[in-house]
Amino acid sequence: MTLRERFQDWSKPIYYLGQNPITLTGAVVTTSTALATIAFWFYDIFLPGPPHPYVGLLVFLILPGIFVLGLLLIPIGIWVRRRGLLASGKMPAVFPTVDLGLPVVRRTLEYVGVATVLNLLIVGTASYRGVEYMDSVNFCGKTCHTVMDPEYTAYQNSPHSRVACVECHIGPGAGWFVKSKLSGLRQVVAVTFHTYSRPIPSPVKYLRPARETCEQCHWPQRFTGDKFLVNKSYKDDEKNTQQTDVLLLKVGGRSWQGSVGIHGHHLADNARIRYISTDAERQTIPAVYLTDDQGKTTEFISTDSKPTKEQLDKGEHRTMDCVDCHNRPTHAFDLPENAVDRQMGNGRISPELPFIRKKAVEVLKVNYSARDVAQQTIKEELNKFYRTNYPEIYQTRRTLVEQAGEEVASIYLRNIFPDMRVTWGVHPNNLGHNDSPGCFRCHDGSHTSADGKTITNDCSACHNLLAVGEENPKVLTDLGVK
Repeated sequence: MTLRERFQDWSKPIYYLGQNPITLTGAVVTTSTALATIAFWFYDIFLPGPPHPYVGLLVFLILPGIFVLGLLLIPIGIWVRRRGLLASGKMPAVFPTVDLGLPVVRRTLEYVGVATVLNLLIVGTASYRGVEYMDSVNFCGKTCHTVMDPEYTAYQNSPHSRVACVECHIGPGAGWFVKSKLSGLRQVVAVTFHTYSRPIPSPVKYLRPARETCEQCHWPQRFTGDKFLVNKSYKDDEKNTQQTDVLLLKVGGRSWQGSVGIHGHHLADNARIRYISTDAERQTIPAVYLTDDQGKTTEFISTDSKPTKEQLDKGEHRTMDCVDCHNRPTHAFDLPENAVDRQMGNGRISPELPFIRKKAVEVLKVNYSARDVAQQTIKEELNKFYRTNYPEIYQTRRTLVEQAGEEVASIYLRNIFPDMRVTWGVHPNNLGHNDSPGCFRCHDGSHTSADGKTITNDCSACHNLLAVGEENPKVLTDLGVK
């Protein structure tokens, strides 16, 4: 049998059975959707900047989905007609001949062949671009606007603002990609029916281990030496007196001395430290397990909380990694005092304005009904304060006053989201111990082993304080960095 004859035998049942409304509808849907999809792709290529998130949903997810649906209708229609003919006893014993000599038949089959090749290309391209779009920052941060607005805003103002969301939340490999998309389906349902948590719970319960994400760029074992830090803050007096803390942070890592410093002692080896937390936020840690270089494990139990065996059994058992301290590496929210101090140190809020630090923090802590109300009221209150109490300064330094109002309002808009119940301090930052327990969850002096050893709470274990709250630290003058 020749190739031509085999092709005719293969095409006869398809040609005959394909003449039904479902298959023809599928052909029309597929063709029209393919043309629309290609047109939008060209639009996306020449469109400056990323598309609107909902346009992206249409172009990269909805249209390709309809296209695939049209393709599925074609064989479904053939199957339905075949089943109907068999049930009624009208299935022909021999299908009508497909005469390739007829121009109309040849053109039809040529069209089907070309369309099949194009459809394969479109499906492949659509799949790739759909995955690419679902991995984009635009999709992650803007599609579910209300839900992700706090996290996306914090992300844009973070040191990782040029790192794609999927680099940390998914990482390399197909396994976690599939897990994330399955989790995404659950999130779509939650957003659709407004059953999502407010605020988004922290920490993320099923986040991939930091060794497979964070450590693709950061390598804690390689951090060595000390980090010189200068932190400026301001008093609530009329002059906004500046006070400075200077310290050497013992970052540490792996060195010729072995495991040294913060990273060396906590993350030098896999599974070196394990712990049990008894709350969802991992702020209460009653038990810590340390494995030394000889493989001996020591159990430290909090003498303050005195957990029962049942509490320890039900708690979260976890191997310590980066996010146990760096729990808000990207989605960090400030406290009002810290945010105002930072903007004053940057010169965005002028320390020359009397009582600006005190007044700025005061207006930030007011419970406003909505974000737009807060933005307007904060600027009005600061203007009113200087217009009433310091009219001369308001007249001569009005630009500074208005700039301060804009910056203080921006601080509020970066940190407070009433719709998601994100308020001051709702997400504690465990990096340090000034604004939340942080380090003191374990280094509180109460975690003691059976043989009397205690997890240290000595300040010098992690940093050397060179100046604390000084107006003119001598150490900065001596180092020539003042």
